[in-house]
Amino acid sequence: MNARAQFSRMEDSTQADWALISSEFMQFSQSLPDRVLAHLKLLEGDYGGFPVDRYTHCLQTATRALRDGRDEEYVVCALLHDIGDTLGSFNHPDIAAAILKPFVSEANLWMVQNHGIFQGYNFFHHIGMDRNMRDMFEGHEHYTLAEEFIALYDEPAFDGHYETLPIEIFEPMLRRVMAQPINSVYKDAVIK
Repeated sequence: MNARAQFSRMEDSTQADWALISSEFMQFSQSLPDRVLAHLKLLEGDYGGFPVDRYTHCLQTATRALRDGRDEEYVVCALLHDIGDTLGSFNHPDIAAAILKPFVSEANLWMVQNHGIFQGYNFFHHIGMDRNMRDMFEGHEHYTLAEEFIALYDEPAFDGHYETLPIEIFEPMLRRVMAQPINSVYKDAVIK
């Protein structure tokens, strides 16, 4: 069993407690890509009525972005854009964005956070919603980025005949992107 701090309330914690917690945190944070990959794998076999399962859709979206020459951060965003489907049935983009936020640019984060509304242009009218909901973002600096993500990678990624790359191609990219946070309140913490 690992050593543990002894406080009952954080206000009673000590620097020694946090040195212990920090060392545990470092080990835990290094396995984040493994946990993300395991959660992504939960989408395998989950069709939800779609032509391909959600896992294949994520892989196919990332494959399309990679083949189009997008950088690793963008490709990882494409890979994880729908990872929230299992836990956030009504807000899956929020889940994906929360996972990616510490590791990606503001532009890519915005794209992932809002991709559901932009994808809605292709189907909202079939379910009684406003397909032009994305227009509320017209003039936003990342509007074109999100619109392009949908048109080029997310929207066509339901093709059961497309040669989709396996997860092993994307795993090293995911590990590199998640190696060091760039947007976190904890990124400058002194951890020993």
